[in-house]
Amino acid sequence: MTTTDWMSMTRGRTRAFDLEQALDRAVDVFWRRGYEATSIAELTEAMGINPPSLYAAFGNKRALFDRVVERYMRFSAANLQAAAAQPTGRAAARQMLTSVVFSATDEDQPTGCLLVQGALTGSADSIDVQDELARRREEVRHGMQLRFEQALDDGDFPPGTDPAKLARYYLTVATGLTVQAASGIARDDLLETVEFAMAAFPDATTTAPAEVTR
Repeated sequence: MTTTDWMSMTRGRTRAFDLEQALDRAVDVFWRRGYEATSIAELTEAMGINPPSLYAAFGNKRALFDRVVERYMRFSAANLQAAAAQPTGRAAARQMLTSVVFSATDEDQPTGCLLVQGALTGSADSIDVQDELARRREEVRHGMQLRFEQALDDGDFPPGTDPAKLARYYLTVATGLTVQAASGIARDDLLETVEFAMAAFPDATTTAPAEVTR
């Protein structure tokens, strides 16, 4: 039976499952397994539905993954907003990294980060998924850049500090923290790493780093 046949059979039927709950379960599967390694069978088992219902409700695996990423991004956006609301650039960076550690090591959800693990590796067949997750991570970096630009205007940083490069640095640290968490590194050890990263944060009394030349 083809996907089209399945969708035709289920069209017009009353949906017999909770869509939001099914999406939460799909988030869990994609987060643990990554996009390419996740099968329709794994998804339907976790979501408590059959393949016809999945295709009728979401279209296909990729469309479902897009819905999963949108759902995950709402959670990420809340963490970023909490960081941006901090009174200084330093406090914003610390809040971001700390929230990353607590999220990545939460016992009630998979370790690491969906935006990193969803397509950390993959074949050419899933390059569009890898590109989409890279775009989403860039959204997070840009959000931090905007907060650092405000901090520069507020006098938090020494003249010459580049908010874009600073945001790139702290996103790189955040990404590394999620990978380490997925590898089993303990929360307390990761929080110590946050403190090391914060030691590199520029203050108004320090000198901005010189440009690196090749």
